[in-house]
Amino acid sequence: MQSITAPADHELALRVVPMPADVNANGDIFGGWVMAQVDIAGGITAARRAHGRVATVAVNAFQFKQPVSIGDVVAFYTRIERVGRTSITVHVEVIAERNPSAPVVVRVTEATLTYVAIDRDGGKREVPNS
Repeated sequence: MQSITAPADHELALRVVPMPADVNANGDIFGGWVMAQVDIAGGITAARRAHGRVATVAVNAFQFKQPVSIGDVVAFYTRIERVGRTSITVHVEVIAERNPSAPVVVRVTEATLTYVAIDRDGGKREVPNS
């Protein structure tokens, strides 16, 4: 059986199964649902690195490679690409495991997002050195 394995230099940040309420008129999972999960996964990684709150400031790149279906086990793997004074850029790869009777693993989405570290009042703050 094929299993979901992490892309090189990436770590698992989130794993989820989309539900029927997440489909579009074509029966595939809404792209917006995938985008939201990518943002959550990237935000988890950025917040860990920032040691606190972050906010999404840019979606630098987003590519849908294959549709996501109901019942797919969707894994979101992240890698920090850059750490600036107040910002963190995160690459996210999305992999789906489908068809449990004869499992197939496919890369479905790839994205790069930038987050800014914020303080309690929502203002920018510096990202700690470690």
